[in-house]
Parts: sequence; C-alpha cells; structure tokens
Amino acid sequence: MSQAFHQEPHKLLVIPGPIEVTDEVLYANARPPLAHTGADFIPIFGDCLRMMRDVLYTEAGQPFLVAGSGTLGWDMAASNLVEAGEDVLLLTTGYFGDAFAECYEAYGAKVDLIRAPIGGAVPESEIRAALKAKKYKVLTFTHVDTSTGVLSDAKMIGEVVREVSPDTLIVLDGVCAVASEQILFDTWGIDVVVSASQKGLGAPPGLSVLMASQRAINTMQNRKVPVSSYYASWKKWLPIMQAYEKGLPAYFATPPVNLVQAFHASLTAITKGVPNLQTRFTMHKEASAKIKGAMQELGLELLTLDPYYSANGMSAVKYPTGIKMADLIPRLVKKNIVVTGGLHKDVKDTYFRIGHMGTTVVNPERGDIEKVISGVKEALSEAGYKGKM
Repeated sequence: MSQAFHQEPHKLLVIPGPIEVTDEVLYANARPPLAHTGADFIPIFGDCLRMMRDVLYTEAGQPFLVAGSGTLGWDMAASNLVEAGEDVLLLTTGYFGDAFAECYEAYGAKVDLIRAPIGGAVPESEIRAALKAKKYKVLTFTHVDTSTGVLSDAKMIGEVVREVSPDTLIVLDGVCAVASEQILFDTWGIDVVVSASQKGLGAPPGLSVLMASQRAINTMQNRKVPVSSYYASWKKWLPIMQAYEKGLPAYFATPPVNLVQAFHASLTAITKGVPNLQTRFTMHKEASAKIKGAMQELGLELLTLDPYYSANGMSAVKYPTGIKMADLIPRLVKKNIVVTGGLHKDVKDTYFRIGHMGTTVVNPERGDIEKVISGVKEALSEAGYKGKM
C-alpha cells in the first residue's frame, strides 16, 4: 500500500453493513482495473475462493464469488436447489427470513414458515416436529437476522436436521454473520452459506459470496428440469470458479475486478493477519458484550429476548420511554456517528441498530466502540432522557 494513502475523514459508519473498511482495503479498491481473464487477476480471484474456505472451516465446499448483493445468493440457492412444487421449511426470525421465503416462492417452492416471536429464535422442539411431519427438500434459516439482531443456533439446527431428516438440505443465510460469527460449515453439515462482502467480510458492497457443499452441487446437477435462472445458475458459474482456482482464464460475466482486489485484501487480513480468525471471533463477542452492557447500564433494553440468541456483530436496542428515532439518530449524526433505525415492520419505530463488525472490532486502537457508547449517552442526555446516566 502506498505509505501516503489514508482515507479521508468521514462519519463513523456503525450500521449492520456496510461497515468501516481499512485503508488497505480501500486502497486495493482504488487500484487500476485488471483484465478479468489476465495473468495478474486470476491468482487474486483464486486466492479469494481458497480463503473463503478458511473463513467457513470447510475443505470440500465450493465457493462462488459473483457480482451482486447478498440477495443474489438467495436466488442462487432457490433456483439451483428447488424445483417447482417442492417443499421448503423456513425458520424466520425477522424481515430477512420472511423475504427469503418470497424468493423461494418466486421459483415455485411450497414454503412452510415457522415464525419466532420478535426478538426470539425458533425452538428446537418446533423444528423437530416440522421435520417429522413432512419431508422437506430444504430447510433455510437466517443465522443473524439484521432486522432483529437474533442469532440462530446453527449448530443445533444442523444436528437436528441430520438426526431427523438427513436428506434435507440446509441453507444458512449468513449475510450478517460470516466472519463475525463462527460457522463450521463441514462439522455442522451446512449445504449452502449465503453472504456478501460488505459486513463481517470487511469490503465494500457489491460481491455476492456463497459456499455450496458437494451435496448441494450434486442436487443442482441432478435436477429434473433446468435451473430456472440464467445469471444465478451454478451451471454457468461452476466452471468459472473451478477455472480461476486452477489458475486458468474463463468467462461467463465480467467480475468487478477492483472490488475483488479489495475483497482479497480484507480476506488476507482475516485469514492470514493479526489477530487470527479465532481471536477475531472472540473479539466480536467481547465488543458485543461491551456495547450491549453499556446500553443496559443506561437503562435501555435489547430487542433480543435471550442473550444466547443475540448476535455478536450487531445490536438492536429499544428506545427508552419518551425518546424516538428523531431524538437520537440525528444527534448521533451531528457527532459523526451513523447508526440506523429499526427494520422489522411490526416494531420498526421502537428501536435502533448498531453494527460492530470488522475493523471497528478487531482494531480497538481506533476507539470506535467507545465513541459509539459515549455518543449514545450524550445524545440521549441532549434529548432529555433522565434514565441511568
């Protein structure tokens, strides 16, 4: 990196994605474009695929890295794995679970929803009962639902599916979880993880990141009817990913070469830098506890009902009595701190959300966590809050 480069002063971005990025990542994004089938770019892309396996603790998983948002990963999972009329069990803990159900239905799936209470997770007993009552092609859940801050127990879900319905594919929406929550892809028996570049993975938005098991790939290859999407078809993308990983040129659609370079810089730091990957997960837990504890010390309540099911990369915090979004968030903006309001349609005006992922957490010398805590405390005081200050 050029020793002279340092990103310009800006408001601290602490929403649940996009997040703050390091100077190294931003500088990589500003490099001159490379030929997408050239000798300079192919190894960078191939390294990204290999490092994604490290992040998700998988040896045999097949990574896909495609221009698009995390939502494109939904289309990939739904269009490649499910055929019209097949049954999907979807565990929803908020807005994104509900939206993923709509995606499956767009491809003809018959979706059964198990809806958790707002701020809660779907109980194991309900998952078991549903799997015993019907044969499902796919079970899908959101690991961290950004609308509520709920962290689902992915390990438990994997164990239950393998015990009760081992032929059912498991799809994990990890857009707000990958790299801030540990995901043991192989050990837990996950078949698909959907993610994106702009949250825990620490790069700018624009890359859809997906990991598929060989069982999921085989399911796609043995479909009775063709994949019902063109751009999202693994039949199109699988040869491209395999070629790049072998160091060979291939083409289906042009990748965002600058963004891939930025993603490579971030993945290198995550998988090969200091702190190491395991320490990063520990630091996310510690930062989460610090943020949540500070909010509770101020007399604020969390939207999540149980600490066990609370995400480590974000917090959903209820406004105290007498305080509304307009009282808090604009005051934080004036302090150069950007948080965001609620998203769940039933309670969106009652809470705000703080993101604490990536460099904000693993580079504590930045002071981001402390700045957020003090900023919220000051903004509440200015708004007339008389609670535990």
